[in-house]
Amino acid sequence: MSNISINTAFNIELDFVLAPLHKRIMAYLIDFVMMVIYMYVMKTILHGDASLYDADFIGLDILVVSFPMLIYSLLTELTMNGQTLGKKLVGIRVLSLDAGETTVGQFILRWITKFFEWPMLFGFVVLNGPYLMAYTMLTCFLGLGLVIVIAVTPKNQRLGDLIAGTTVVNTTSKFSVADTVFMDVQTDYVATYPQVMQLSDNDINTIKRIIENGYKRNKTQLYSRVAKRVTEVLNIPSTLDDYDFLQILLADYNFLATKE
Repeated sequence: MSNISINTAFNIELDFVLAPLHKRIMAYLIDFVMMVIYMYVMKTILHGDASLYDADFIGLDILVVSFPMLIYSLLTELTMNGQTLGKKLVGIRVLSLDAGETTVGQFILRWITKFFEWPMLFGFVVLNGPYLMAYTMLTCFLGLGLVIVIAVTPKNQRLGDLIAGTTVVNTTSKFSVADTVFMDVQTDYVATYPQVMQLSDNDINTIKRIIENGYKRNKTQLYSRVAKRVTEVLNIPSTLDDYDFLQILLADYNFLATKE
């Protein structure tokens, strides 16, 4: 598998494994199949016949059937930390190339460019019979273009990734609230380094990822470099162990952020 090194806000490179092509294809197909199933189920509920096309209800079909299909990938990636259901099932996620948290704007750019990679899904509402089959085949054919772009780009990026500055990486972790900068602190907690609020969310996320993801290679040296960089930026002295110092910074940030 190919690796990618991403430079963090602290000028420290972190290694990620690029999502292999077969996983991206599997995620794509899973999402596609789920949308087609959704379309058939909703048309059956609305009309009693999944193959029925009624021009009098085209507006309802677009609103209830096609529009949710259209925004599916955007909403899921926004709410599931860079994963659609297909990506989650195969264990891959979207990652920003600047090592910060992937922004809403980046997710939107990835979503908009899907229009250039497969047809608008309104065709699944207004077509039926052999026309629907032909439309499905056209969608799959255009999906081959997506595969080619991913295969030939150095960082395995599709068109949307190239424009948004993202890529898709392999992951075996389950994403939850633990992936955010937040952690539990006691209500009577006293912040040791209030200067930590000068750091950005991306800085804090970088520190948290370095601590929690357990980078095994030169881990002690990595903690030392980050701690040294933070003391320089915030102009604060520290006689603590580097790991303990970083943990206190995270606790201080979480406590002070909830007080603002």
